[in-house]
Amino acid sequence: MNQATPAADAAQTMGFQAEVKQLMHLMIHSLYSNKEIFLRELVSNASDACDKLRFEAIDQPALLEGFGDLHVRVDFDKAARTITISDNGVGMSRDEAVANLGTIARSGTREFFSKLTGDNKKDAQLIGQFGVGFYSSFIVADKVTVRTRRAGAAADQGVVWESDGQGEFTIAASERAERGTEVTLHLRADEDEFLNGYKLREVLRRYSDHISLPVEMLKEEWDKDKSEQVKTAEWESVNQANALWTRSKSDVTDEQYREFYKHVSHDFDDPLAWTHNRVEGRSEYTQLLFIPKHAPFDMWDRDARRGVKLYVKRVFIMDDAEQLLPSYLRFVRGVIDSADLPLNVSRELLQESRDVKAIREGSTKRILSMLEDLAENNKDDYATFWAEFGQVLKEGTGEDAGNIERISKLLRFASTKQGTDAQTVTLADYVAEMKEGQDKIYYVTADSYTAGSNSPHIEIFRKKGIDVLVMWIALTSGCCHTCVSLMASSWCQLRKVGLILRPWPMMKKRNIKPKWLSSSSPWLSVCKRCSKIASKKCASPYVWSIRLRAWSWGKMI
Repeated sequence: MNQATPAADAAQTMGFQAEVKQLMHLMIHSLYSNKEIFLRELVSNASDACDKLRFEAIDQPALLEGFGDLHVRVDFDKAARTITISDNGVGMSRDEAVANLGTIARSGTREFFSKLTGDNKKDAQLIGQFGVGFYSSFIVADKVTVRTRRAGAAADQGVVWESDGQGEFTIAASERAERGTEVTLHLRADEDEFLNGYKLREVLRRYSDHISLPVEMLKEEWDKDKSEQVKTAEWESVNQANALWTRSKSDVTDEQYREFYKHVSHDFDDPLAWTHNRVEGRSEYTQLLFIPKHAPFDMWDRDARRGVKLYVKRVFIMDDAEQLLPSYLRFVRGVIDSADLPLNVSRELLQESRDVKAIREGSTKRILSMLEDLAENNKDDYATFWAEFGQVLKEGTGEDAGNIERISKLLRFASTKQGTDAQTVTLADYVAEMKEGQDKIYYVTADSYTAGSNSPHIEIFRKKGIDVLVMWIALTSGCCHTCVSLMASSWCQLRKVGLILRPWPMMKKRNIKPKWLSSSSPWLSVCKRCSKIASKKCASPYVWSIRLRAWSWGKMI
């Protein structure tokens, strides 16, 4: 009798299969674009372990074992070719080591965080979320050894975990007097650059300068006999262990703000202005943004990467988070620290989301408010800002429709009444000085202020006492086409709108020859609003000038 077999077309639920060795290879060699990231990930893990112990010790003080000074330490051994990252945090038991280190993409931090409630959850500064940061160790190491003991466990309950990153690991019991975890990386043959105290300090200060715990290394001194730096027995902190932007504004002095600006921007001058705010709500983040005094040399380099520094829970993520500010504010420097942003698994790229959009919009409005305050209360500093960054700010009239009214009030122009090329006239100033019956803002474009102010097109306006804005930069006339109106006034370019020119033969045929025009000048064009003969025809009111068209194509000429 034949046994019944399932129907061939019956639906079955099956689990995905994975080739662990290949998966590890892809994750180690494809996930991260910068190999020094491994140090950031391991220090972040160590910081999380210390924070977990601090929270658990609230209810169980005995876990501190009489030593509550939490820290992370980094050391290297040139002879053994190893780097060791250790902490005196919560540590792991054997089962936890198997679960956390032996399971890819399992985040112990995420699991711990999910158990927190109330104020503890709000105050936690835990960093890890993907459960893959530990495996970045294999970018530079061909073997990783982890020694750990759970806080509160006996000394003989220590654990040694070891793997070469090829898909298998070993685990064994070990004697360990200290609580916490020690991760030792056995470096690959071509990774000697990390066996250097200066290099390690530089990486730590870049990525982990502002985490709440001190990151320590053995102090080094110069040995004349060996002609090299040698380590002493004294541990010293290599990070600030205090993020200035997390402190209350009342606790930070102006001098501290200036020094911090120089630290993050590598500028020697003080900033013109800064804003420091904490935003709470659906998106929680802190912003500390600065306006520099001088434009960088690569301001107009389209390939140059720029933006503010992005931190997530005080851990550095990227240097130029361009998604957090519009391009016309690319001169702004500073930091934005978010409690939770959607990053990719390697924590090197931002993913577009409502949170990113909210931060971009909030930061833009904050910067515009700062510029408005500067223009209103410190005109000299705003004049400095405009001279350096005015042409960049004008790009916002074409890029940011939501803030165009605010941007238009920050624009500055030169005019014929001034008699100089200083751009100090606001649109509100111009409108306030309009003649009775004038309903347009008149402007002329030229290659320079001198050429524009001496244009024959403005002579009749000068005689009637009507001010004319002079624009000699392509972007300036370009922004006029987006600032369509201001206080019920429209724009009028003297070479275009309403300036009708007719060649002399056509005028003669229509019998409209002006009395003052000599018949010896038959091929010159005459403008109804010019008191002199013009040497060339005015442009069509529907055609942009060559310079303006070039600007619209994204080329500066």
